[in-house]
Amino acid sequence: MPTETHTPCDIKDPALADLGKRRTEWAFQSMPVLQTIRKEFIKNQPLAGMRVSACLHVTTETANLMITLRDGGASVVLCASNPLSTQDDVASTLVKDYGIPVYAIKGENNDVYYSHLAAAADHRPNITMDDGADLVHLIHTTRRELLKDIVGGTEETTTGVIRLRAMAKEGVLGYPIVAVNDALTKHLFDNRYGTGQSTLDGIIRATNFLLAGLTVVVAGYGWCGRGIASRARGMGANVVVTEIDPTKAIEAVMDGFRVMSMLEASAIGDLFITVTGNKHVIAKEHFKHMKSGAILCNSGHFNIEIDLDALGKMASSRRETREFVEEFALRDGRKVYVLGEGRLINLAAAEGHPASVMDMSFANQALSAAYMVKNHSSLQKAVYSVPEELDKQVAKLKLESMGVKIDRLTHEQERYLASWNEGT
Repeated sequence: MPTETHTPCDIKDPALADLGKRRTEWAFQSMPVLQTIRKEFIKNQPLAGMRVSACLHVTTETANLMITLRDGGASVVLCASNPLSTQDDVASTLVKDYGIPVYAIKGENNDVYYSHLAAAADHRPNITMDDGADLVHLIHTTRRELLKDIVGGTEETTTGVIRLRAMAKEGVLGYPIVAVNDALTKHLFDNRYGTGQSTLDGIIRATNFLLAGLTVVVAGYGWCGRGIASRARGMGANVVVTEIDPTKAIEAVMDGFRVMSMLEASAIGDLFITVTGNKHVIAKEHFKHMKSGAILCNSGHFNIEIDLDALGKMASSRRETREFVEEFALRDGRKVYVLGEGRLINLAAAEGHPASVMDMSFANQALSAAYMVKNHSSLQKAVYSVPEELDKQVAKLKLESMGVKIDRLTHEQERYLASWNEGT
């Protein structure tokens, strides 16, 4: 629906813009690294003349990234990367107050979701920004004519990077992409502290449950799983971890968690949280053993980690008991509850990661976009890590904003580390 500014868009309600602007400005106060980069972008215009299509969660933090890219000279279009992750007031302020086209409505169905992806592709991007690789997939399957104009892209999530590396391995990836998710200043912080806190925030908002005393089963012990498990334990839960990777499983054991198979855990869990990036981590054989009242949710990118089709077939009836809580009444009398349609619970029922941690992730996004513009001609059609110097730059800026000082190597120490002559 067009707004008074005539900026192309499809959003819920332009009247929400005032609230969105106030919340976006509030978030920006906690994003000092992006503030610094925005000032540099305004001065140097590293994205001048570039068209950027972004498929990301439409949150206050994302809004500040879009404004930074725009101020760096880019023409930006934004669509949602998940049907339930849009903050409608933020979409409105980007359109009304900042002139950035947005195609995103919280709760949009699949047809609308893909029409919004198509609108982002219609921008004929030179750079893509993805959170899950849906836009990249669309371009490579049905809009291949766009490939010739694209110099590069970025990817924010573990799930998306997995998809893109599979494409690169098969030789079908059409342009270079920087895996922002692999940056140390992204996954060590965003995935662990951001996902850890925001996932529990979403669960508590949806259920109003007390976590203390519950048996919480966390599927996956990557950086996101580590964060969720540690924070659940910090709130008094008895935490069980399930894993397929023996090394991660040992780490979970040594971190003090019980580790077992999902089949074992399914009989004792009160709350199940999937965060693996894989399909049907909780499936029919697990539903059969769950206690009545078990709660299931997902914090991985796609809503495939819980086999909802199988659960639906096992149910005699379904109903919404609270917003974002669906009850599945099973034929044997048990009741199982699914939060947020099995989608990202931290964004479906809450606000996603805090701005202070997204500050580093989106600083990496902005710097990686500028890096692509400058270096694309020397890059292969492959998935690249964020250059180490950019990663360290983000860490340095974050420390400075926090007033934290660290040591520097002396000349003697530098010589020692570069030599092999000194020993015992």
